[in-house]
Amino acid sequence: MLRRVIPAVAILIAGFITVHAAPRPATQTPIPASSLASLAQDPQTPPKRTPDVIYVPTPQEVVDAMLKLANVTKDDVVYDLGCGDGRIPVTAAKVYGARAVGIDIDPQRIREARENVEKAGVGDLVRIIEGDLFTTDISEATVVTLYLLPSLNRKLIPKLNAELKAGTRIVSHAFDMGEEWPPEQQLDVDGRNVYFWTIPKK
Repeated sequence: MLRRVIPAVAILIAGFITVHAAPRPATQTPIPASSLASLAQDPQTPPKRTPDVIYVPTPQEVVDAMLKLANVTKDDVVYDLGCGDGRIPVTAAKVYGARAVGIDIDPQRIREARENVEKAGVGDLVRIIEGDLFTTDISEATVVTLYLLPSLNRKLIPKLNAELKAGTRIVSHAFDMGEEWPPEQQLDVDGRNVYFWTIPKK
């Protein structure tokens, strides 16, 4: 009788150890289907396109000549397309009291431009926009300044003519608009060319 009891007890003990010692599967809270759908549909922020040109600052003497050629006054709104460190908008505000807007696609240039606006104390007159100069609305401008490549100047011609009011002045450092739109004036500033146009009547 004892021989039969001992194996039975051993079997019961082994079973108890197996049940309580075996690791239990980790419980996971299921993700609702609606949450999965929203995660799948959540668009990632598309990468911004790279700047059209390598940043090369316009010398201050050329900045001064550009704004003088455009006959900037306190009544003007100067838009600098590809504003870099913001020196043209800052000069337009500080020297002439004009309102100015700088547009650049490069976040580093935007930071520099905003710092320079703050240092110059012209934050009430100058606004720096991080954006694409080809898609940003520039219709408020009475003066537009450029330091781009010839191909980009030519690409801008339809936008300039479509959005700017008649009489708006355009000045470009170094590059013209090609044969399609000859400049009205051209200056040599220490070996650097400055070109001038006026938007014609519609």
